[in-house]
Amino acid sequence: MKYLPVNQHLFLYNRKNFVSILKPSSIAIFNANDEFPRSGDQTFVFKQNADFFYLTGIDQEQSILILFPDCPNTLYKEVLFLRQTSEHIAVWEGHKYTKEEAKQASGIESVFWLSEFNAILHSIINYAENIYINTNENDRFNFDVPYRDLRMLDKLRAQYPLHHYQRSAPIMRDLRVVKSEIEIELTKKACAITRDAFIRTLKFVKPGVAEYEIEAEITHEFLRQRATGHAYSPIIASGKNAIVLHYIDNNQVCKDGDVILFDFGAEYANYNADMSRSVPVSGRFTKRQRQVYDAVLKVMREATKLIVAGAVWNDYHDEVGKIMTAELIGLGLLNKHDVEKQDPKMPAYKKYFMHGTSHHLGLDVHDFASRYKPFEVGNILTCEPGIYIPQENLGIRLENNILITKDGNIDLMANIPIDGDEIELIMNS
Repeated sequence: MKYLPVNQHLFLYNRKNFVSILKPSSIAIFNANDEFPRSGDQTFVFKQNADFFYLTGIDQEQSILILFPDCPNTLYKEVLFLRQTSEHIAVWEGHKYTKEEAKQASGIESVFWLSEFNAILHSIINYAENIYINTNENDRFNFDVPYRDLRMLDKLRAQYPLHHYQRSAPIMRDLRVVKSEIEIELTKKACAITRDAFIRTLKFVKPGVAEYEIEAEITHEFLRQRATGHAYSPIIASGKNAIVLHYIDNNQVCKDGDVILFDFGAEYANYNADMSRSVPVSGRFTKRQRQVYDAVLKVMREATKLIVAGAVWNDYHDEVGKIMTAELIGLGLLNKHDVEKQDPKMPAYKKYFMHGTSHHLGLDVHDFASRYKPFEVGNILTCEPGIYIPQENLGIRLENNILITKDGNIDLMANIPIDGDEIELIMNS
């Protein structure tokens, strides 16, 4: 890992919260993510399962966690299993966790090699009534390949058919959405790295620069500051490319007179930042570009005020839609007649602002959370309105990350330049 060690108290706290919600006489099993083939003899860079990291702090493949708070053998109340290293693995793949290092990272005292998993599990599982398995229940997830937890579920059901099988995901959904102080600090670190990359980029952009060159500048700054890398595939969309919401080709030359839409964020210790900005290639907005930019900024600032504890997802987005509608009328993109005749299921503003305003943020960029539960203290959400005008080859999106506290909300990206005058000043300094 490139990032500095994370305080093990985070993972001790998370496990304590999780097991407190389990039914009596329950065992829970969590798997690390799969390693995915990239070519004939290579795998993609490993990315840890967010729930597994949340409970262990272990950032290594082929790892398993057992939590059995009512286990009659106290040695096995919480157990971590790791792939055993060897001289061969050390030569070809590098360092792997020792048992002592894993204890220090996770706070788990009982650490065994993976080869001992089946024997230890079999020695204790029949003392449990319930088996909790962790499945991916993020409502954005849609994938056909069975992952490690699903494969283990099939195996356990065949071997232990009379146990009661339970879902860990509903518990994780409620726990992960409320961020602890350590998690907030890690997110702030990701935001700070993202800020520095953006400042670096503002000073680099000029007519004739390629989108991929800008991406390289961002990547350089991320890695220089110990970020794992990008939280997601970065969007560097100049001119008409900004109309494509998930444009990631980043292969065009930035032309004088165009605006570049940036959407990128650093990943630090598996926690993510998610920022969007729009900047003029020449260093100066045209009058029309600035009008649209200021309209989006106004929507963002008004929407941010609505991100408070108790707010309901759909009501929040409906209110933002009303704010956006007024701005689109002011820009001449909609008129009152368009609004009067609109289909309530597809409001007129959706022609120019077709995505949602916010999503939860954390270990996943689109973090695991309920769409139907009111916002809570400790939630971190994005706020990212945009206006996209195909006929003008113009797309503007602005996005910051907002933490809800008991006293209101805090913009974790408040120190990242966003005012149009400040953007121009930095670009021309």
